[in-house]
Amino acid sequence: MAAEPSRKRRGLRTGFTTGACAAAAARAAVEALVTGRVPESVDCLLPNGQRVRFTVSEGRLDGPGADDSEGRPTSPVAARAVVIKDAGDDPDCTHGAHLTAEVRVLRNAPGEVRLRGGPGIGTVTQPGLGLEVGGPAINPVPRGNITANVRAAAGALLADRGLEVTISVPGGEAMARKTLNPRLGILGGISILGTTGIVRPYSTAAFRASVVQGIEVAAAQGQDTIVLTTGGRTEKFVMRALPALPPVCFVQMGDFTGAALDAAVRLGIRQVVIGCMVGKLAKMAQGETMTHARRAEVDRDLLAAVARDCGAPTAVCADIRRAETARYAAERLAELGLAGAFHQALARRLIATLAARYPNRFDLRVLVCDFEGERLLAEASSAPHPDILVGRPA
Repeated sequence: MAAEPSRKRRGLRTGFTTGACAAAAARAAVEALVTGRVPESVDCLLPNGQRVRFTVSEGRLDGPGADDSEGRPTSPVAARAVVIKDAGDDPDCTHGAHLTAEVRVLRNAPGEVRLRGGPGIGTVTQPGLGLEVGGPAINPVPRGNITANVRAAAGALLADRGLEVTISVPGGEAMARKTLNPRLGILGGISILGTTGIVRPYSTAAFRASVVQGIEVAAAQGQDTIVLTTGGRTEKFVMRALPALPPVCFVQMGDFTGAALDAAVRLGIRQVVIGCMVGKLAKMAQGETMTHARRAEVDRDLLAAVARDCGAPTAVCADIRRAETARYAAERLAELGLAGAFHQALARRLIATLAARYPNRFDLRVLVCDFEGERLLAEASSAPHPDILVGRPA
């Protein structure tokens, strides 16, 4: 287990990133090379400047080697150390992962530290991630942090030797299937991530970053259309509706409407499709750029006004105004045979809202599906001829 993460309010504990744990494992392996003994724990400097002690769950030394002219054994030539990731109370699929560092002495490369990815670390296969295609998915900040800790622990060892550091994660390929890595073109394992070294419980920062990264990857591959969806069902629905688009164009933005659209504008994306259900549709239509239930309540006055404009009786509009959810409004309008008009009106309002926020920055198309993600309920477009976007849904 790594160092005890700190307590957060309501009893939630912070944890440590894969990058921090990889850096700690690498530092422990280098200390083993220097001292001839695998340490039981290691002090590791995190990217945020914090120094944390991690427990080393296992390790070994390989050697000693025969370095001198008479073949006399001198020092170990390789070492291995493992740090088990503790994500705190964050629901992270890499919690409990065995971040493993194998460090090998390079005789003819004084001062060099070479970083490689081993089993369980993904390989980058597409541009747009800020990483070398064909290289390991070790992000720049943890890459620098691992190297800094290795150099600090190695000291004089690097005066006439180099070090090759290989990071691996047993079971990493299976963990990666629960992440966005395959969509981003990172294959065969997880990514080594973390800009601070600390995982915040239920933090939205990592997911927000993955949304932006997904758009960056699509743009780097020359795509000019991005399909933003609010969840898995809406994504499957829109994928069926727009089968001609490659998978890289589809990004689950979740609650991060503003972050996704800001990234699309920054990257020059000219065509945006939003796939959603009525709850997120209503919040986006009212101008919310972060649609999580705890961050934004639905505007019930807006829903009642739209229902009224669609022909709903006054009593129904009053019920909608008192209710808590957009789904209630949709179900009441469906009972009156006005579901299509209601969803269409909200879709048009969303287009107007985003056109005001991002004037002339992209063409927008909105596809609204039912709660099962099976049926198209409404469609609206900012383009005078919608077919110039991506074709009509199947």
